[in-house]
Amino acid sequence: MPCSEALAARVAWRAALRAVVALGLLLATGLAGAHKASDSYLQITAAAGQLDVRWDIALRDLDVALDLDSDADGKLTWGEVRAAWPRIEGYALRRLVIEGCPFASVGRALERRNDGAYAVLMLRSLCTLPGGMPRIAYGLFAEVDPTHRGIAKVQRAGQEVALSVLEPTAALAAAASRPASATEVTGGVATSSSPASSSADAPSRTTSAHGRWEFFLEGMRHILTGYDHVLFLLCLLVPSVMRRAPPGWQPVERLGQAVWPVVGIVTAFTVAHSITLGLAALKLVSLTPAFIEPAIAATIVLAALDNVLPIFPVRRVVVTFFFGLIHGFGFAGVLAELDLPRADFAWALFQFNLGLEVGQLVIVAVATSVLFRLRRWRGYPRYVIGAGSALAIAIGVAWLIERIGNVSILPF
Repeated sequence: MPCSEALAARVAWRAALRAVVALGLLLATGLAGAHKASDSYLQITAAAGQLDVRWDIALRDLDVALDLDSDADGKLTWGEVRAAWPRIEGYALRRLVIEGCPFASVGRALERRNDGAYAVLMLRSLCTLPGGMPRIAYGLFAEVDPTHRGIAKVQRAGQEVALSVLEPTAALAAAASRPASATEVTGGVATSSSPASSSADAPSRTTSAHGRWEFFLEGMRHILTGYDHVLFLLCLLVPSVMRRAPPGWQPVERLGQAVWPVVGIVTAFTVAHSITLGLAALKLVSLTPAFIEPAIAATIVLAALDNVLPIFPVRRVVVTFFFGLIHGFGFAGVLAELDLPRADFAWALFQFNLGLEVGQLVIVAVATSVLFRLRRWRGYPRYVIGAGSALAIAIGVAWLIERIGNVSILPF
């Protein structure tokens, strides 16, 4: 092999290695969440001398932390949940501090929602909540899922609803894991509390800052940790730096030739998922995750298959739009559960969707830049498009089986 060709080959392999590492890191960002985005919901109602909290926590998340499935058959029964209620309450109450308001459980319930069953804790405290957004220390699932978030809605009579996204703090979770003193309850209302619930400790452990753009950050987190959405986008982007010709795949000459198809794909995906995100969050259209989650996995399989064997009779941008409608339902869970007044809902929806788009643009910009650098490598059609799409098909099929059959195949 001539020296010039050998040098070119080494340069190509180094570029390929960098590209694979970059793409792997990008995909790993998505794979960091080992399951559907985890959120709990706190509805806090404050009045003079009394504070009531309704706290909804997904049983699937509690099972990860507390191993509720005592017979390990993969299914939670009412008997297993009933037997675990004291553990659920003890675990949760030690991981929530609302300033100046020690509280205790005054009721419990189970509620089935579109995305599964939730444990509902009813809490009460005989206190008057300070004005403004209260300082809330939150440590739920910090030791098992740092991507978990609590979504708090604070309602005072005659005042606007206040919203906050609560990030779990490891310090509170660690404190909660230590042996706690007994909580004295009089008439179902807390009069003293465990160390983790002490109001004196609350200021130093409060990590949930309230702000005007919290749902923007939540939208970014949702797309960047939504591994199935990330994989779907990558399947669409992989062939964008190549063009099909009679001899086979050929690299594009200019970045603009790759960018314009990407702009069309991103625009179609954005418009489509924005439509269904709004409809689902407004509860105008409701589809169960039992349908949506397998359907999202199917979009990955079909998009990857189209890379190696064209199966759609229409342009890819049209296919992307229809698949984006499905993905929009997968984004809607956070806002749909909050039951917000119209103005607050509109502002939260705007922030959340904007965060989704910014996160999506980050993924697209990084992936397109890497793929454009790699496009002249001779192995691109075989390894990036062919093998990469085959891997995406395999993952998509595995997710499809997992989500239909409620089984675990992959470690992520």
